[in-house]
Amino acid sequence: MHAARRRSRPRAEGRVALVPEGLSIGGKTLPLHAAAVHYWRLDPRHWRATLDATKSLGFRFIDVYVPWSVHEVGPGTFDFGKLADERDVAAFVDLIAELELYCIVRPGPHINAELTGFGLPERVIWDAECQARSPHGNPVVLPVPPLAFPVPSYASETFHSEVARWFAAVGAELSGHVYPNGPIVLCQVDNEGALYFRDGVYDQDWHPDSLRKYRRFLQARYEKVAALRRAHRDEHVTFARVEPPKRFDAKSADELAPHLDWAEWQEQMLAESFALMREHLTKVGLGSVPISHNLPVSEGATPLDPERIGKVVDLVGLDYYHGASAPQRTEIARRTTDLSERSAARGHSAFACELGAGFPPFFPPLTERDNAFAVLTALAYGLRGFNAYMLVDRDRWIGAPIDPTGKIRPAAEPWRKLLAALERTRFAELRRDAAVHIVVPRSFRRLTRVCHAFGPLSAALFQILGGGAQEACFEDDLGLGASVAIETERFTRQLEHALEDARIPWAIVGGDLLEHSLGRARWVVVACTGGLEPELCRKLRRAWKRGAALSIGPYLPQRDAAFLPMDGTLEPPKGSRPVPPCVGLGAESLHELVASMKTALELPALDVAPSELQATVHVDRAGTPRVLFVINPSEWAAEASVGAEGAKFAVDALDGTRFEASAGRLKLPISGRTARMLELVRDD
Repeated sequence: MHAARRRSRPRAEGRVALVPEGLSIGGKTLPLHAAAVHYWRLDPRHWRATLDATKSLGFRFIDVYVPWSVHEVGPGTFDFGKLADERDVAAFVDLIAELELYCIVRPGPHINAELTGFGLPERVIWDAECQARSPHGNPVVLPVPPLAFPVPSYASETFHSEVARWFAAVGAELSGHVYPNGPIVLCQVDNEGALYFRDGVYDQDWHPDSLRKYRRFLQARYEKVAALRRAHRDEHVTFARVEPPKRFDAKSADELAPHLDWAEWQEQMLAESFALMREHLTKVGLGSVPISHNLPVSEGATPLDPERIGKVVDLVGLDYYHGASAPQRTEIARRTTDLSERSAARGHSAFACELGAGFPPFFPPLTERDNAFAVLTALAYGLRGFNAYMLVDRDRWIGAPIDPTGKIRPAAEPWRKLLAALERTRFAELRRDAAVHIVVPRSFRRLTRVCHAFGPLSAALFQILGGGAQEACFEDDLGLGASVAIETERFTRQLEHALEDARIPWAIVGGDLLEHSLGRARWVVVACTGGLEPELCRKLRRAWKRGAALSIGPYLPQRDAAFLPMDGTLEPPKGSRPVPPCVGLGAESLHELVASMKTALELPALDVAPSELQATVHVDRAGTPRVLFVINPSEWAAEASVGAEGAKFAVDALDGTRFEASAGRLKLPISGRTARMLELVRDD
């Protein structure tokens, strides 16, 4: 097969650009509806059939992982089809072009893909110079089926040299297939880069290259050794010899700075690593299209900072593997509203780099109902594009909609109907407006990582299970009178509940997007532990000065993000104001506050009954409601009653059932643990 290879032919002149509706390719905009197909796991005789089946369902993009461990047949020696036809990735990409599809290429180096070693060659994994290190200098082992392995260090220069050699091999095969010379229109760097899921603050990385760069990071931050000594409360420490803390041993808030500095370095280390990988991709001809990275489920509990990552890649997406339940509905809402607002601020589509279609055998089973609930709920809260992972079945996967020979299974039909509905409603052009933004600064997430009470048992696991700081953080008050991480988490949850009880649409937003939130939301509430980024404090002062509808709680900042004394505290404005600048804890008081703000700020609400149901509405550019989602995360079926948003009737976008509006309301049955997508039809 390799000998008969041809290069993809140019389709059109122009470039590829991220736009709010998806991807602009040579001036043509397409929504990002992708499907994962693993060429090396399939018989090449079935490649065409599987791609034809994928296209017939309505997918426009093929997500192509390129596994390092599969293609490396000897140290630094690679096979791309000469020895085994199934390794001929260029031929597979040619076929994608022939079928008038587009390609998202993902060369890693980490791809996971349920491969042993996550797609990394054994010789790299077992190279001591490449391995991440524990506080005691030992390799950091990931206990994952089918075989545990020591994970690489994102700071290791030896590892990055190996990555550069791998990328050069991939570039030699695929650079000629990059748009406009071929179908490759998006390239992902690495995969779920949360330190290979050994993401605790004190798990790793004591690799010598990491320690050297950490010391340089501290020197850039503090500039003078006297400032470092004050912050770390050590009169003898120097930039050349400073060591990160090996465990959480702070007894007071004054002792938090070394821990928070180390946690922030882990965030910066990942961003610097991705930036270097992107440079390698550019050098080998794969960097002329947008570059992406995907954050894993429970990304808020990891060292992956979307603001930092967003400075070195063009698109930051999320992965979705969720069951159908009330806690998972809440988690999807939090994650997706954050993704949606961040994507809007950056001018691109909110994209799920992986969205479960089936499940790996090492995970708790995800049924077709779970997959449908996850995708519809994510769309309800602002997702606009996704990659169905896996669409075509293969080893180490269960429940894909297409079998390895290209036969379409019954599980594919909901995907066909969904894609048709998204095209018909031009869903990628619609938006969900959130009247209230809850701003969660990075400093809060960093503090919860540092205060994690369960050692190597990742905080991400608690988030996957629907928990957070309340369930996973130390209860010590560190001399502050309360566990501020736990209390701030409780505050955000109580505020979410109050808003949902009042049927007011809300969104979670990162602290770096405060100005974005002030321009889009009617009321902005900043969650604060008492320690806050100085730049965010300055923005708060300016916003209050110009009369913004802005509150902060449950604490006022007295310290900076490292819990060091702040130069000048943040004083709330005095005098009577329609919006209270400071908000405290208390579920009852927050419900009362939300009720008063609903009236004072004329906050819109979408009434839906019974109380266990949730609903979201999506409007076009003119503000006209076009699509309505109704979500039932409970175990029991219900008869939903929801505001019709001016529609004459609604049609279920997937099964075609029509519901007439009466007295301004729609009534429809909805099964437990499901969601419905409704097209709203108006007289006009």
